[in-house]
Amino acid sequence: MIKKIKNNKKLYLDLLLLGDEQESMIDRYLNRGEMFALFDNNILKTVCVVTNEGNGICELKNIATYPQFQGQGCAKKLIKFIFKYYKNNYNTIRVGTSETPSTINFYKNCGFIESHRIQNFFIDNYNHLIFENGEQLIDMIYFSKELNK
Repeated sequence: MIKKIKNNKKLYLDLLLLGDEQESMIDRYLNRGEMFALFDNNILKTVCVVTNEGNGICELKNIATYPQFQGQGCAKKLIKFIFKYYKNNYNTIRVGTSETPSTINFYKNCGFIESHRIQNFFIDNYNHLIFENGEQLIDMIYFSKELNK
């Protein structure tokens, strides 16, 4: 079951911090975004936040699955739901992510294509160095998907 979370979004902070490890960065989009949570047998597994970026574009700002449920298709199921949910209101959905090969492959498998990058994003916007799978994150890679195709 996928549920839209309208109130008390900070109750999900532990999970949101898995997708974006600095609370002040989450605070930039949490209140202006729409949050969705995927539950299975009343167990929370995955959350995401989507924002309106104007000009027919929405952005998947955060998607995170508890580690014990990763690899079970939860995030992909939630993304497919998001595509359907927003297709009548937006032309394009985009997502920014790290250069980690597994993450890039995940978004490509969900139908996203690489659109652009922001140099030094993780260095310029976070108050500490961020590492994923032993590699320092530097640039943000953006992917996009046309929602009406």
